[in-house]
Amino acid sequence: MRRPVVAIHQPNLLPRLSTLAKLAAADIWIVLDDVQFTARDYQHRARLAPPHTPDKPQWLTIPVHRPYGRATRITEVRIADHTIAERRLTLLSAQHYGRSPGWPDVRAIIAATLAELNISKWIAPVAEASSLALLTAVGWTGTIRHSSTIPASRQRNQRLVDLSAAVGAGTYLCGTGGARYLDPLAFHDANISVQFTQPPAGTHCRHAAMLSSIHHLADLGACGVAAGLGMTQRPRSAR
Repeated sequence: MRRPVVAIHQPNLLPRLSTLAKLAAADIWIVLDDVQFTARDYQHRARLAPPHTPDKPQWLTIPVHRPYGRATRITEVRIADHTIAERRLTLLSAQHYGRSPGWPDVRAIIAATLAELNISKWIAPVAEASSLALLTAVGWTGTIRHSSTIPASRQRNQRLVDLSAAVGAGTYLCGTGGARYLDPLAFHDANISVQFTQPPAGTHCRHAAMLSSIHHLADLGACGVAAGLGMTQRPRSAR
């Protein structure tokens, strides 16, 4: 019986296509939600750009408050202003993609993100909801676990091994960022193979690689993005 493929990644707001591809290729996404929040990363912000000028990006940022400063963990980060967050999500997405052919699919992703924003005080579930909405749109049928609920080592590489082993994974998906510090031998000792992911088509341009997946969704629609990711499940379309 095939053991599941696992991806371990922090919750990202409207994640980039490379992140979405890694998560979509996994049977289980372990949301890395109990590590330190990084202020200048993608946990509370995403890059958008006009459809035909990806070299002119704009940040969509949800304002947050870190109660413990730099030591604040992702699950402890509060949304500082829900009104501003809702306005930015609504207006910036429509400003950039409202006239795009895939706008109905983008609008559905934004709606799912706003629904979580309306009931949560924290950024982590909002970012996770945006990622899950994108995954669902391209036909992902996997499951989600949270690292905060799984005992694991605090050492970075061994933590990934422990988390993977805890869910019975046979394969760990490693992105380009993790490849810099990963020790495959520790995974081998735990009888877990390591698979290094490659950037999907359409992200080889430096500017396109930095943009949120909704940029590509606006152009191609859910079915087009799903095809580019090699998804076999039928995607859900907002149309």
